[in-house]
Amino acid sequence: MNTGIISTRYAKALLRLVDETGNGEAVYAQVLRILKVPDSMPEGLEPEISSLVTLLVRNNRIGQVKFVLHRFIELYNTSRGRHVATLMTAVPAPELERRVKDLLQDRLGGEIVLHSVTDPSIIGGFTLTVDDRLLDASVSHQLEEIRRQLLDKNKRIV
Repeated sequence: MNTGIISTRYAKALLRLVDETGNGEAVYAQVLRILKVPDSMPEGLEPEISSLVTLLVRNNRIGQVKFVLHRFIELYNTSRGRHVATLMTAVPAPELERRVKDLLQDRLGGEIVLHSVTDPSIIGGFTLTVDDRLLDASVSHQLEEIRRQLLDKNKRIV
């Protein structure tokens, strides 16, 4: 059973439903809240989400709900021309955030939703994830590459 195909079908159906009802942003926001705290269900589900849950239960697919909701978020963002990016730096860098957002806006167009994360383990530099693509310009990644190259050379010498 391919959960990707199944979740995509249900997510597309939910996307069509929210397009018909015009309640897309409310459903999108509630799905984000549900995914943020997966063990709790909010009071007063949006009618479209309630319909989705009913359909999943009826078709014995309720175990796929998490995949369906994640896929819905991806499809919704794509349909609205929205790109989600995550910038990870070792220390807060508001100027870099602004420059990256401007660059992405110029290159990709549409709305850019930039999430900033601080992780000292990358030592320096940054990682940028846009949609499903990753640019790793971190010092920790570069050090790992050097370590790998040294190990590879060492194996050839021995």
